[in-house]
Amino acid sequence: FNRIWHFSYLRLDALLCGFFQLRRLPVASTFWRYVNSLGINQANALVQLMALMRQRAWQLCDLSYYRVCVDIDTTVETLFGNQQGGRKGHNTKNRGKKGYRPVLCFIQQSREYLVGNLRKGETITGKETAALIKKVRRCLPDCVQEILIRADGEFQSRESVQACLDAKLDFIIANKRCNPVFDPDGWYQAKKREPYQYNSCWYQPQGWKAPCRFVAMRIPIATAVASDQGVQLALFEDDHYKYRIFCTSIERKAHEVIREYDKRADVENLVGEAKREGLDAIPSSRFKSNYAYFQIVMLAYNIWRYMKILADRSVRSTNATRDDQALTGIRTNTVRIARLRLLMISAKVVTAGNRDKVRYSVQDSRTPG
Repeated sequence: FNRIWHFSYLRLDALLCGFFQLRRLPVASTFWRYVNSLGINQANALVQLMALMRQRAWQLCDLSYYRVCVDIDTTVETLFGNQQGGRKGHNTKNRGKKGYRPVLCFIQQSREYLVGNLRKGETITGKETAALIKKVRRCLPDCVQEILIRADGEFQSRESVQACLDAKLDFIIANKRCNPVFDPDGWYQAKKREPYQYNSCWYQPQGWKAPCRFVAMRIPIATAVASDQGVQLALFEDDHYKYRIFCTSIERKAHEVIREYDKRADVENLVGEAKREGLDAIPSSRFKSNYAYFQIVMLAYNIWRYMKILADRSVRSTNATRDDQALTGIRTNTVRIARLRLLMISAKVVTAGNRDKVRYSVQDSRTPG
């Protein structure tokens, strides 16, 4: 999708024209006119389509997860025009620029996109988060029975926590707004060699229907001795520590809960990969069209994920030979590198001398034969 203008070089390609059963492909502007005709209804339909595709892909790949972890995160798409819905907000790379702020959910086990939507460039609200969480279960295959939601402090709110409880989902959400009180005598070290200490408590923030469990991790801050360095010492004991606090429904020990949350770090790589595949492209000035285009790009992202899963199963089911090395590269690399590896093993159908010929890549081991 981020190279759609290359259609001008592919309009007469025999392989693509034969696949679509056309004499020539339409011009690139036809694609953009089609995108401009899409709206929010088509975007919602694409989410349902991806749910059906996930069900069939998991059956084809013999995937049956009883428990999955769903990681939620937002990103920024900088706008350089007058597109609808652009707002000035948190944009570290282009400060002061307008942008969109899409939200995405990824499945940790299969690394595929689950659900999300394009948003105006504003901080996400609790109602939006709750509406997104309610969609999680119905987008997953029937084999999934347990779901763990992991999100950063941007998603902590009374509505999001209540949505998880109503849907019977486990959750670990970083704390941003609450000030739970921990027992001073409840701090413990999970490992003697590590200086980190952990604690937990039950606390009911104002406006919440019921108390929730909060777990904390405190990290000592190295402070120079005042007599040696001439630096003023911390006034309070809490100033010696840096705290990480999370709201959770899991009853395990505090350090195990935080260790589980830290596995969420991979979601940043998945978001970056999706943005490189075309999520950064803003094809229209209409917000509704961009809303649908967002789901189209993520549909293509999932298709590549399924191709990588199939390549992985193909290599595992048979003894990898020299011809299977390209499949190994597809399954272990990112989507962009995997696509390049796949292009090296593909063939090109050309017409020369009134004959149809198949030309293999020079990089392919089958070419000499």
